[in-house]
Amino acid sequence: MRRLAPLAALLLLAGCGLQPLYGGGGHGVAARSLSDIEVGPIAGRAGWLLRTALEDRLGAAGKGTARYRLEVELDDQVTGIGIRPDDAVTRERRTLRARYRLRDIETGTLLVDATAGSDVGIDVVTSEYATIAAEQTALENLSSEVADQIVTRIALHNRQVGVAGAK
Repeated sequence: MRRLAPLAALLLLAGCGLQPLYGGGGHGVAARSLSDIEVGPIAGRAGWLLRTALEDRLGAAGKGTARYRLEVELDDQVTGIGIRPDDAVTRERRTLRARYRLRDIETGTLLVDATAGSDVGIDVVTSEYATIAAEQTALENLSSEVADQIVTRIALHNRQVGVAGAK
């Protein structure tokens, strides 16, 4: 009986209609449609980090045959949230928000207009170097997380509208 339980669970899961987003790996619909996207320039250090993360995930860096263009505007803020009685900041929150638009290059049609973002808390310590290093690490991690959100949202959109990336 115990051996049949996993088999029954697999049969139930197969009947629910769920399909893997990245089915087919690098040759699947999602990978092909994402590789047709070029990422426009994004200002600042946060922009460079996010653009690099997006290009890594899209697999389109230097491809030169894009059908779509991803335009991103960033809002990167560091805010003091922990204040001691002597007005010294003991904790910061770094927030990275991105408004992104996916456009068809040929027609200029807006396909996706959405936002993504995340934030993280940072301890402010007596060493200024350690605090700056923590802020930079937080920015790197936030850029990666926001890139994941953007790529996932675009892949879902492409799947819903049937963009296959076929030429």
